[in-house]
Amino acid sequence: MLIPSLETSDDSNIENYQLEELKKLLAYVNERSTFYQKHFKDAGITINDIQSLSDLGKLPITQKSDLQTHQREFWCVGADQISDYCSTSGTEGKPVIVPLSANDVDRLAYNEAISLSCAGGGENEIYQLTTTIDRQFMAGYAYALGAKKIGAGMLRVGPGLPELQWRMIQEVNPTALIIVPSFLNKLIEYASKQGIDYKNSSVKKAICIGEPVRNADFQLNAIGQRITSNWDIELYSTYASTEMGTAFTECAAGKGGHLHPELLIAEILDENNSPVAPGEIGELTITTLGIEAMPLIRFKTGDLCYFDYSKCECGRNTPRLSPILGRKYQLIKYKGTTCYPPAIFDLLDSEENITHYQVVVDADEFSNDTLKVLYSCNNDVDSAELSKKFKSKLRVTPELSRISEDELFPRVYPKSSRKPIKFLDQRK
Repeated sequence: MLIPSLETSDDSNIENYQLEELKKLLAYVNERSTFYQKHFKDAGITINDIQSLSDLGKLPITQKSDLQTHQREFWCVGADQISDYCSTSGTEGKPVIVPLSANDVDRLAYNEAISLSCAGGGENEIYQLTTTIDRQFMAGYAYALGAKKIGAGMLRVGPGLPELQWRMIQEVNPTALIIVPSFLNKLIEYASKQGIDYKNSSVKKAICIGEPVRNADFQLNAIGQRITSNWDIELYSTYASTEMGTAFTECAAGKGGHLHPELLIAEILDENNSPVAPGEIGELTITTLGIEAMPLIRFKTGDLCYFDYSKCECGRNTPRLSPILGRKYQLIKYKGTTCYPPAIFDLLDSEENITHYQVVVDADEFSNDTLKVLYSCNNDVDSAELSKKFKSKLRVTPELSRISEDELFPRVYPKSSRKPIKFLDQRK
């Protein structure tokens, strides 16, 4: 699939397109969404107040708690028009059901088709999907739809079971993996132990989901370096959420995930819900375009990141999203130091002998954060040296607790969860 023409167009064309789509969206929700009818009225706003994209800031923001509390009030179609029901994972409390109309399913397929194309995909690709497609998981569904739309093959193996993953690689010869980076490391470790010649396998690239493989400067982080030092494979980062039904995917330049302006208006906002300066870090806030069942306006994702507006060598004229630098609600304040889990993950991922880990945050009797790291390892890890690394890189040392892999694995990969639980927040 070629690059959509809008994505190589100039800024004025993109802005004009988005403004017209925004006006259609506002008229649509003003007619069909009981939540937004009340939301706009309470804010003293009418849809006629929005005459330019800069007027978007006049509209009130929407948060995850709004979706959890007023779920069906967001729905703009009846049950007879809903084709599929997806759901968020519930890591931030009550899961949110996200309905899709038949047109929304087509939009989801289009989104993933142009996203996979962005990562160099085409009809000759064979993807091995290592994530679930059940449990109302939108991502797995989207990848299957997108691969079909670009004419590629799709091997739906599902999560876990390294032996099965490698057997399918050897029998079917997929060219790309859709995979969580930490699990890709496990596949490499398994192949090494079993004498599998993985470096000469059919797999040439990995579409990395769920975890970043780059730092804020777009250089490979510890887990990305660990993967590529053992396997000369192309890594493509991708970011998405169930609520927005849209993905930001890297091109071959590896400088952030491209925005699809025909599907999404994206803002980076500060604490006062105002746009930050270009290149500054803030909270990603999205307005969906072309969604029928549950469109969202100025929805704050909780993810902290920035946009890179420099020209990309791929020819797309769209801003690129940085790696997610942290989840706003996951901020840790420990012994006078603040940090987000990704910084801890990166340090632990650099330790080759650590096989699994879980970062646990709780609160003491004075409501101060406590910080513990549970880890398992192949060989002995010098806890004193590990403490020094934490002190040097993060300026603080968590409580370190080594436990057996048999005990830790089910904590990190519970059967009830669609993704690994590397961060456990017990402060609530």
